Amino acid sequence: MRKMIWGAAVSGAFAALALAAGAAHAAEPKFTPGPCAGDYSGVANRIQCGTLTVDETRGGPGARRVALPVAIVKASAPKPGAVPVIFLHGGPGGGVVENIGRSLRGVSGRELIAVDQDWIYFDQRGGGVASPTLDCGLVALNDAGPLSDAAAQQLIACGQRLKASGVDLSRYNAEEVVKDIQDLRKTLGLKQVDLFGVSYGTRIALAVVKHDPSGVRAVVLDSPWTPEAQWAQGGPEMISDAVKVIFRRCAEDAACNAKYPHPGADLDGVAAKLLAAPVVQNGQTYTADLLGGFLMDAAYSGPDARALPATVAKFAAGDLSALDDTRAGAGYREAQFFTHLCKEELPFENREATRKGAQRDPVSRLAEKSFDRLFQVCQAYDVGKPDPVEAQPVSSPIPTLFLAAEIDPGCPPDVAKAAVGRFPRGQLTIIPNTTHGVSRGSACARKMIRGFLADPTAPIDQSCLHPEHDKFVFDLD
Repeated sequence: MRKMIWGAAVSGAFAALALAAGAAHAAEPKFTPGPCAGDYSGVANRIQCGTLTVDETRGGPGARRVALPVAIVKASAPKPGAVPVIFLHGGPGGGVVENIGRSLRGVSGRELIAVDQDWIYFDQRGGGVASPTLDCGLVALNDAGPLSDAAAQQLIACGQRLKASGVDLSRYNAEEVVKDIQDLRKTLGLKQVDLFGVSYGTRIALAVVKHDPSGVRAVVLDSPWTPEAQWAQGGPEMISDAVKVIFRRCAEDAACNAKYPHPGADLDGVAAKLLAAPVVQNGQTYTADLLGGFLMDAAYSGPDARALPATVAKFAAGDLSALDDTRAGAGYREAQFFTHLCKEELPFENREATRKGAQRDPVSRLAEKSFDRLFQVCQAYDVGKPDPVEAQPVSSPIPTLFLAAEIDPGCPPDVAKAAVGRFPRGQLTIIPNTTHGVSRGSACARKMIRGFLADPTAPIDQSCLHPEHDKFVFDLD
């Protein structure tokens, strides 16, 4: 469930700014200092905030403006000559500025963020608390797609409402975000920056490298997703593959294997039951879609992945209540999720091949319908003509660090393996026994990132992988 941190006065100020600017003639990009979003209590770093205001449609007749909240976290021990890091959040449909304070209060944030470089955060157009925000309310949606037919219809109706309100849905995609990043760099007077993308933020970073790499010194890709990778086609199998890795680790762990000797067979049995018919339990209806969506999220998350054998045992015993939270969706700005996918991903994938691939095993079959609904929703979103360049691999001489998790149902390590060879100054590390978003869950990954940003030309020291990542530690209760 979403947790709004901003007060109404700050959120209202952003909306008023975008609407007032939209009533005037389009103007040059502008950064305006202003109040910060979120709670920064207990944070030692100095924070500077404001708004980047840009045209919704650059070079077009429309006067609508887009307001993007920005937060600059100043380095606690600035290194002379160090360039700032621009952080690119994932999703698509995510946001970041509301939660920076929480990140800075955590161990991972203190070890990585704004130690000797300033870090710059912004909510990408349509996401977070940017204005306009392409939000559809609570919808049963995650990266596996809409988790019911009703959710798909909600999402279609939401896109139609936004279009009717005057939002140009063709202007909320990676290529437009690239222009926003460059406008942010220029309005802040920065000659050079480093890019740090996480999850779909890596797709945005690679779009910068492709479309306009001006001023980019180095790039970090945490849990990489590349333009040529396929979201829906092969998606159900990626969920199944990640779950299988977790269960193999359980079989290799004496304590886990003793307590949960056959999680794969148990899950297949539960999958078969739900694929045959929904189950009603304690007034709740549980479907195959819901279990498929749950497994996607569980394999993404370190705590949920460590608890998966125990959770599956509860499923097999008849308790399906762990699926309840999945019904609330991923907390995305849902229409922004689709303006990206319907422009950059789904046009280059085959719907029938997606359905066929999903028949591989019981777990992959769970997600067949939800991934198929992505195509259904995209047919109704007016995102403009897709450009085939968005599905072409990227290559670049810019020093680039690829960091992939061994267990990842959405950005599997094979995606990074296939891409790094096209980067003459690229380096790849696959972090064993960890899950999506390695900079959050691995002290070793944070150490490698800091080393890379200090000198992007030096070979990465991977020695810290041992013993930190020698074992996958399960939650057996």
